[in-house]
Amino acid sequence: MRVTLLGTGGSAGVPMLGGADGRGDWGACDPAEPRNIRTRSSIAIQAAGVNEALLVDTTPDMRQQLLAAGIARVGAVIYTHAHADHITGLDDVRILNRIIERPIEAYGTEGTLAELQKRFGYAFRPWKPPFFFRPALLPQPVTPEGSVEAAGLHVNLFDQDHGMTHTLGLRVGGFGYSTDAVALDDRAFEILAGVDTWVVGCFQRREHHTHAWIGRVREWVARLRPRRTVLTHMGNDMDWAWLRANLPAGIEPGYDGMVLDISV
Repeated sequence: MRVTLLGTGGSAGVPMLGGADGRGDWGACDPAEPRNIRTRSSIAIQAAGVNEALLVDTTPDMRQQLLAAGIARVGAVIYTHAHADHITGLDDVRILNRIIERPIEAYGTEGTLAELQKRFGYAFRPWKPPFFFRPALLPQPVTPEGSVEAAGLHVNLFDQDHGMTHTLGLRVGGFGYSTDAVALDDRAFEILAGVDTWVVGCFQRREHHTHAWIGRVREWVARLRPRRTVLTHMGNDMDWAWLRANLPAGIEPGYDGMVLDISV
């Protein structure tokens, strides 16, 4: 199984808009380090021997992310939640439809799918072949207690506390994905138990009310003890070189385009 970190930034990306010259607010991040350039957080998971990937979220940067990763065939999408930085690239699904020549299943909780259909109703209307003039998604409601069979993968789901809302976490074999979470319950830890490689959102160094921070992630890692933990959904407080120098062994910053080969 191959996991590609399509984007590893927070909702505003890195650099954020602004800066003294209008060319970006880098915060604590070194502009000379290319791994500090971060688009909005998303991943693609591809099972061995399967030529279509499972996409997790459709960020506003989805087009450039998939082009940069060389991923053209997407068989299904799982939406973690309906915040704008995770959904507003949805219109580009139209081209993915054309490539695989069929509508694409969209998995999410009832609340997430209801918000998607409210904002992108045209994408959920019945498709009339043979052309794709708009995206064509097939809503597939799930619960945080359930699982999904998609793109040749068995995906276990779990609930995550995102402060003012909830998100879906994923476990696929030896891989786990937990973006946009500030707290995890006992069931989440049960699903993640024994995980080999865990990609987890870590927005900044200091405490945050809706996202995990370095101290919180270190607490989680001490409980789970994964072999490898990779940080994502990072803001401009999270300089790549500083993180490499200061994080403990087994925890590392991710970067856009990073590929993880999971053999367990």
